[in-house]
Amino acid sequence: MIDLSSKTALVTGGTRGIGRGIVEALAQAGAKVVFSGRTEATAQAAVEELAARGITAYGIGADVASFAESAALVEKALAHLGKIDILVNNAGITKDQLFLKMSEEDWGQVINTNLTGIFNVTKAVIKPMLKAKYGRIINIGSVVGSTGNPGQVNYASTKAAVIGFTKSLAKEVAARNITCNAIAPGFIATDMTEELSEAQKQTLLEQIPLKRLGTAADIAGGVLFLASPLADYVNGTVLHINGGMY
Repeated sequence: MIDLSSKTALVTGGTRGIGRGIVEALAQAGAKVVFSGRTEATAQAAVEELAARGITAYGIGADVASFAESAALVEKALAHLGKIDILVNNAGITKDQLFLKMSEEDWGQVINTNLTGIFNVTKAVIKPMLKAKYGRIINIGSVVGSTGNPGQVNYASTKAAVIGFTKSLAKEVAARNITCNAIAPGFIATDMTEELSEAQKQTLLEQIPLKRLGTAADIAGGVLFLASPLADYVNGTVLHINGGMY
């Protein structure tokens, strides 16, 4: 069992899906956790839902696409936690559309949230981590950042960029005992996949050697590993969790 009882963590986009699973796993491993949601209302609703299941975490409303809101998020998280040992950049959106029909808005919103959001939050966290000479930064990417996917030129572009961001930052901050790694999930069972038709789900399953969709817990397990002492010598790596599809 991984013990993170001496650690603190900030998770962006922690109100549902993969983010919620990461919040739960970190809290259950003993970490003190703060997470963000797009709005204060969604963040507080998640806090109450977690509390009903015996899980304690602190929620803050913030749009990571905003540099100012990201800075305020980190300031509030530091006030609550005292320090930030672990940063999980999970917040992300999709605006799927074939490139021919993709609008400037479809492109911009995805870039601003999925990529600039990581810059914004990490920028605010990095100075305290450098001062503390400790940090574990974990960026949530996607298998499509390596494979591409029709209808997701915007989304796949951000997830490919996350790999470059991760590898570059890893080399800059390693001397201060800060690691930066990424996790690239495959097809994960979330609210979005529940909306797919049975035929669409079957098409997905045919691409996965394990013949099942992943779960939020599968991704959270990777986060626990990268956040723990087991991964102290892992840096600049992309951990693919996809059931063998790539």
